[in-house]
Amino acid sequence: MRPESVTDRRAFLGAAAVGMGVLLTRPAHAGQVVQKPAGQTADQKDEADISPPEDLMREHGVLKRILLIYEEAIRRIAAKQDLPPEALKDAAGIIRSFVEDYHEKLEEDFVFPRFEKAGKLVELTKVLRVQHQAGRRLTDVTLQLATAAALKNPDESRRLSESLRQFIRMYSPHEAREDTVLFPAFRSVVSAHEFDALGDDFEKKENELFGDEGFEKNVDKVAALEKQLGIYDLAQFTPA
Repeated sequence: MRPESVTDRRAFLGAAAVGMGVLLTRPAHAGQVVQKPAGQTADQKDEADISPPEDLMREHGVLKRILLIYEEAIRRIAAKQDLPPEALKDAAGIIRSFVEDYHEKLEEDFVFPRFEKAGKLVELTKVLRVQHQAGRRLTDVTLQLATAAALKNPDESRRLSESLRQFIRMYSPHEAREDTVLFPAFRSVVSAHEFDALGDDFEKKENELFGDEGFEKNVDKVAALEKQLGIYDLAQFTPA
């Protein structure tokens, strides 16, 4: 056998070995069957696949639905129609626990600082922080005045309506700016490893505060309030 043939054969075998190693270590792609880790449910796998921006954006969906509840409360107060105060108080309670004490804390502790450290969108995060504080003050007013006595008092019901209007007016552009500017840019200020790790951190915090399926539980609470107020049926919002 010629020396160059031996060399060629060794090169071929080496390349084959490397190729086999790549196949054994390469992540599965579309069409390949992936075995779930032992003990991991399908729901847990789906949760793990949600990226940090997607997690925050779906939580904005909860906020948007409560803004609709607030709009219905304003309409009923103006029309002097019955408004169950406990429904409004429960809606404000979800804002306080799920949006302000959880969702916004994630943004303030994990998202805004990374943009500020990178020197990106700093003016935006500054405004968003100020609006978070303003929102909490407005929620204090709603929790205080969402009572039967306050709704019967013209001055207090007027103050309640104005607080709800201010909350809606601020948070509609607030969440829209986060969804279209801040969150899409998040990958640019973190490493791939950090991006994935934050998804786990968000999930752990959610489970710590609300137990398993915390997002789903809060969506169910909002849906129950929508049904109580007669605004759950999506079809009713379709123009004639």
